[in-house]
Amino acid sequence: MAAPEEQDLTQEQTEKLLQFQDLTGIESMEQCRLALEQHNWNMEAAVQDRLNEQEGVPSVFNPPPSRPLQVNTADHRIYSYVVSRPQPRGLLGWGYYLIMLPFRFTYYTILDIFRFALRFIRPDPRSRVTDPVGDIVSFMHSFEEKYGRAHPVFYQGTYSQALNDAKRELRFLLVYLHGDDHQDSDEFCRNTLCAPEVTSLINSRMLFWACSTNKPEGYRVSQALRENTYPFLAMIMLKDRRMTVVGRLEGLIQPDDLINQLTFIMDANQTYLVSERLEREERNQTQVLRQQQDEAYLASLRADQEKERKKKEERERKRRKEEEVQQRKLAEERRRQNLQEEKERKLEGLPPEPSPDDPESVKIIFKLPNDSRVERRFHFSQSLTVIHDFLFSLKESPEKFQIEANFPRRVLPCVPSEEWPTPPTLQEAGLSHTEVLFVQDLTDE
Repeated sequence: MAAPEEQDLTQEQTEKLLQFQDLTGIESMEQCRLALEQHNWNMEAAVQDRLNEQEGVPSVFNPPPSRPLQVNTADHRIYSYVVSRPQPRGLLGWGYYLIMLPFRFTYYTILDIFRFALRFIRPDPRSRVTDPVGDIVSFMHSFEEKYGRAHPVFYQGTYSQALNDAKRELRFLLVYLHGDDHQDSDEFCRNTLCAPEVTSLINSRMLFWACSTNKPEGYRVSQALRENTYPFLAMIMLKDRRMTVVGRLEGLIQPDDLINQLTFIMDANQTYLVSERLEREERNQTQVLRQQQDEAYLASLRADQEKERKKKEERERKRRKEEEVQQRKLAEERRRQNLQEEKERKLEGLPPEPSPDDPESVKIIFKLPNDSRVERRFHFSQSLTVIHDFLFSLKESPEKFQIEANFPRRVLPCVPSEEWPTPPTLQEAGLSHTEVLFVQDLTDE
């Protein structure tokens, strides 16, 4: 079974370990464990950092110093489609183009020199990403103010989050970088990106992330994707377990052409997503099987532990019972020994029996609870305690008893009490020369 390798882990940690292995595809269980321990077993943080590590993007939970976001762009099989600006037509078109050429060249040259010089005066504020989600929301609002609300659904999150969602959901991610200063951006957004057929295709088949390169978040993505001109679109998907750019579309592209190009890119790479889905299903089945094995192992382990616990409890119960029986035996033996010793002391302390000729003697016949009879003589001047001690010293007498006279019927005060601190003598108790007394057993009371 799969569980013995992690016997020092708790059940919750084992479940997190298996879940982390399934989400990340790491085969080494030890590597999965080290990754979770580095994040104090925080599943979300560990998975996020693993995905970011694979994709080369900063961590959402513990972002390092700002650096360009990275996606695999080194694949030479990337499909690239660039739309060049149409050449001037006719004498009038070429004349306008030649007249505006020096002005356009001068404007962009001065603008580039100004931006280059400005870098030495103060750093580019776009290089510091402080509120990536705020950048996205700000671009969305400005886009809707300019072009209306009929547009593809924007992904309302950071670029890293969009990559992670596309990877988790196995969907295409279309990235649009908006160049505010570019002459073709307005026409592209208004006529192409907001076209109903384009909007329908994007909303139904992919995630759509967009931002302006004038925003820090958009500028950082621009550094990663390295666009050449605007408008710029990049199609990204999970390929060979990495988020990879599989298509680049640059320039002013028309709606029908954009739909054709996007469809072509998706069709050409659909097999990778299908393959990844099959791999995930296989991993899921493996995880389910492993989980079932672990559950069966844990259930068997718990059953064995329960059996052992019950056996231990039964052994402990028997041991305590035997100890109690032994203690009772010892206590009973001590009690009997003490009783016998007490009987012997009482017997030794009895005064001698008077002779029958002694006029002060009393002949008493005792009827014991077992119907036996005992006869002895006592002196009138002796205390009733002597009678009690005599009966107590007998082997057949009960441990506790009281002595009763019949005429009149009464209990003789043979032992000290609150009423009789000092028991009376036989004469004081009103006994005659011959008496029959009854011994009443009080042992069970």
